[in-house]
Amino acid sequence: MKIASSPQFPPLEFVTRPTVETAAAAYYLNRRPQTLRIYACQENGPLRPLRVHGRLHWKTDDLRRILGVAAKVGV
Repeated sequence: MKIASSPQFPPLEFVTRPTVETAAAAYYLNRRPQTLRIYACQENGPLRPLRVHGRLHWKTDDLRRILGVAAKVGV
């Protein structure tokens, strides 16, 4: 039996980039990437993405706000 490996993302409090891609945002929100794409298309989700060259990026600060996670400073 083959087990699918899930992508490894750092804890959200250690992410220093201003945005993350859809797969990472879905991981942090415990949702499927397709759910976030639906949020973007219907513009009715808890957060709005940025569109960068046709790809969706999600603000790290918005993810932290929704999840109640503080950023680690000086790490």
